[in-house]
Amino acid sequence: MLLRCPDATTGVVVLSGSSGRVDVARARLFAGEVASALALQWFGGEGQVPGICEIPLETFFAATDHLVGLGCRRIVYVGTSKGAEASLLAAAHDPRIDAVIAISPTSVVWGNIGPGRDGTSWPERSSWTLKRVPLPFVPSNPNWSAEYVDGLASYRGLFQRALQTFGDEASQAAIPVDAISAEIVLVAGGDDALWPSLDFARSIVGRRSQAGKTTRLVSSPEAGHRILLPGETTPRSGSHAHGGNDHADASLGREAWGYIRELL
Repeated sequence: MLLRCPDATTGVVVLSGSSGRVDVARARLFAGEVASALALQWFGGEGQVPGICEIPLETFFAATDHLVGLGCRRIVYVGTSKGAEASLLAAAHDPRIDAVIAISPTSVVWGNIGPGRDGTSWPERSSWTLKRVPLPFVPSNPNWSAEYVDGLASYRGLFQRALQTFGDEASQAAIPVDAISAEIVLVAGGDDALWPSLDFARSIVGRRSQAGKTTRLVSSPEAGHRILLPGETTPRSGSHAHGGNDHADASLGREAWGYIRELL
């Protein structure tokens, strides 16, 4: 869904995570900052891959094309979780993207969540393709045992164990953040129970620093995976643990919003 501001010179692409939600509420927040905001459905829609499985990065290049065609001269991507993964990858391969706001990000490419175009979820495949070639990814560890937080499964240990088990694959699957020319703001909670987003964010900062590039990291030890920007009331998942708490998640979102507005 596109929320167009006629006088806007900034275009914002809003990408949700694995919920598949078209985040119109977040797009409205950005449209209120005199930007044209596109809440993009990037899987699960008509004619799209049903799950996050071998999604063409060209999907996001086309979104940039659309905003540029509307006259937007500055392009900003805002992604959460798997949407943050997509945003960073898009910026690594599309120099037209001027800024990325990656909320609860990852520093590497992971395998699919849900089925591909063939309707199957296994064997495991990459989440993304570029020019029809699957990107390298870190596979899951079949020996992982779930931990539970407030009665819900926490997947944080799954991702940590996979990085330890598949070190070579993780090196090959690293998102090339050192090649990204865009400004980057990372927002991550230390109590993220879905995956270790703060560790991922610090890895991104470190690799970009080695390449002579600065990165803004906004974090809180008490916040979880679900970061709330001002006015948001995004519900918690009923199937897996997010960590954090409403106060900490919203507090980190308010702090991050100040830096986000600077980018806009």
